Amino acid sequence: MPLGRRRNRIDRSLRERGVPPDPQHREREVDATSGPWDEADAPEDGLARIDLGSLRLPAMPGMDLRVELNAQQKVIAATLREGESFLQVSVFAAPRAGGIWDSVREDLAKSASGQGGSLREVEGPFGAELAGSIVATPPATPGQPAPQPVRRPARFLGVDGPRWFLRGMISGPAAGSPEAAAALEEAFRAIVVVRGTEPMPVREQLPLTLPAEAAAQLARQQQAAAQPPPGNTAPGA
Repeated sequence: MPLGRRRNRIDRSLRERGVPPDPQHREREVDATSGPWDEADAPEDGLARIDLGSLRLPAMPGMDLRVELNAQQKVIAATLREGESFLQVSVFAAPRAGGIWDSVREDLAKSASGQGGSLREVEGPFGAELAGSIVATPPATPGQPAPQPVRRPARFLGVDGPRWFLRGMISGPAAGSPEAAAALEEAFRAIVVVRGTEPMPVREQLPLTLPAEAAAQLARQQQAAAQPPPGNTAPGA
């Protein structure tokens, strides 16, 4: 059964003082949901979540979290792994009124078809989604010939929230098996989105950050890499 979003709450303190809400907090009618969640409606379920800034991902038993960094050491992607199956999640800015999942689905299907894949619209646990195959190139191995693109099964999930859009891509065995996908779907449902109040262009990715402990570890690694090797002194020193 399709699941929508709970309405975006107005700041109660403003309401109690009789102050009209700021336009950026204007209420938008949306349906009830059982997840994924907006920060304003996050459940008190006792589930530990990993803080990545705009996303809080559930720490699920048997799952590993992987993050991808760009050259500037900024987080550009987050992936939950269970066995050989993966759930990659991204979150984007959306307009105040209406959602963007309908148009995003169309763009994803066209892109996959143009690259040799095939995605069709089906009904899933979060409403309309895309299922089929995409073409991807495996990572290169040093000293080996460049790998050839391969077709891989994939599912794309999407949820429109209050001023945000959450996309998930399931790949691996879970993309073709509802039973294998159950744990990753549960993780997707438990995600909390922290949109923030800053205005952003529609479809721009919301910023992700490393957890404090991971960021500190990365900083130590970068600092160690910048140090000259032991015994390497400058001439004349």
